[in-house]
Parts: sequence; structure tokens; C-alpha cells
Amino acid sequence: MTTTSPRWLISGPPRPAAPRLYCFAHGGGSAAEYLRWARGLPGVVPYAVQLPGRGSRADEPVLTSMDALVTAFLAEVPLDAAPYAFFGHSLGSLVSYEITRALRAAGRPLPARLVVSGMPAPHLPRTSGPLHELPDRELLETVSRLHGGIPEEVLASPELCDLAVRALRADYQVLETYTWRPQEPLDLPVTVLGGTDDRVTAEQLEAWRELTTGEVTVRRFPGGHFYLRERPAPVLRALAGAVAGLRTEERSTC
Repeated sequence: MTTTSPRWLISGPPRPAAPRLYCFAHGGGSAAEYLRWARGLPGVVPYAVQLPGRGSRADEPVLTSMDALVTAFLAEVPLDAAPYAFFGHSLGSLVSYEITRALRAAGRPLPARLVVSGMPAPHLPRTSGPLHELPDRELLETVSRLHGGIPEEVLASPELCDLAVRALRADYQVLETYTWRPQEPLDLPVTVLGGTDDRVTAEQLEAWRELTTGEVTVRRFPGGHFYLRERPAPVLRALAGAVAGLRTEERSTC
């Protein structure tokens, strides 16, 4: 695995002519998780998105608003190789959706497909409290209780907690200060994935249909919020199937 020229991206092995899949992590996550998918997606080149303040960019200032995150990403990532698709899990779904809308506003080529996972449709009301304002330990324990995903060894280590909480707090601030702005629906196919035991309900996943005029496929897999870790093989098969049909020409931005 090698780092591409944009510092935002870490790529899998080169596969000439294969479509690119840009993967956006959950709150507090890093690019490393999605690089492991390369073997399970043989017809795809995964590009894991590394946000500032974690992994190889741990020394950089974090971003704490959606607008700042989208602007910074699009300023440095060209997205000029077609075809490509976006995948996002949890907060990553929201980030990839807003980047897609910003691309449309700028008249730039759009992804051929948007794949979102474990995230209610963003135009729905949100009732969660300001978790990003909690003390460090309480923030980690609350997120772990609600969604899981934080390893026990992290919770047991003050040093690892210090490393994890900075990115997690920034990402929850992005999420909790986000306001959906009404626009025309997107015009591209959307695949929506989720876990049957997740707090995100089937109705909240189905509501993504209201945000595009393109074809929408909704699939749920056994498991909770991190169902994609629990049984990755069927999830990767579904993801490979969603990306396999990408058109080779760039989509119109009209």
C-alpha cells in the first residue's frame, strides 16, 4: 500500500482501468481500516481518505466543521479519474454526500455512485446531544456504549485514549454542528447499507431515497453499527457489486 500524492489519500495496489472507490471513515476513524478491503475488492482500487489529526496526519490541526472539511478536501483532491464512486460509513456517509453536493455546485464531475452506510438520511431531524462537549473519558465511554467500535485496549490505556479522543471530538463536532441545507436532489444512483441491530432504523435508511432522483438500493446485514467489521465478506461482495457496474464515461454535472 502506498500513499498517493494528495496527502488526503492512501491507495491500495494499482489496478489499471479499475474504478476508484474513495472511502470515508466513521467518526474518530482513520484510513487504515479501509485499506484492508483491497483483497476483498479485486476489481476496484480503494482510496482511503485520511482526515487531518489522525494516522499519518496526526500532527495536523483537526477540522471541526463540515464546510471546512469539504472545502479543504476539494482544494487538494482532484477527483479527475473516471469512473469513481464514494463510500462512507456513519459520519463518512454525511461527508461523502456533502462533497458530492459541493462537486455539483462547482460543476465538477460527480461520482458514478454514492454508497452510504450506517447513517440516517441527513435531512431527517436529529435529537442527539452535544457529545463533543463531554469530558474526554465520558466522550469515549458514551460513544462506545452507543455505537461500539472503540477497542477495549484503547479504553484501558490513558495514552491511547488521549490519541483517540482528539479525532473523535472533532468528528462529533462536525456532525453535531451540521445543518442540512435544502437543494435539488442528486441525480445519481445511491446504495444504502446498514446493520439490522443498529440504532439507525430501516426507516432512516430508506429516507435516503428522497435525496436523489437516481436508483436507490437499500440493504441491511446482520449486526450492529459496525456490522461491516463483524461479517465483512458479504458486505464487500455487495460493495463490489455496486461498484462493478460503473460507467466508464464521466457523469454529467447538469
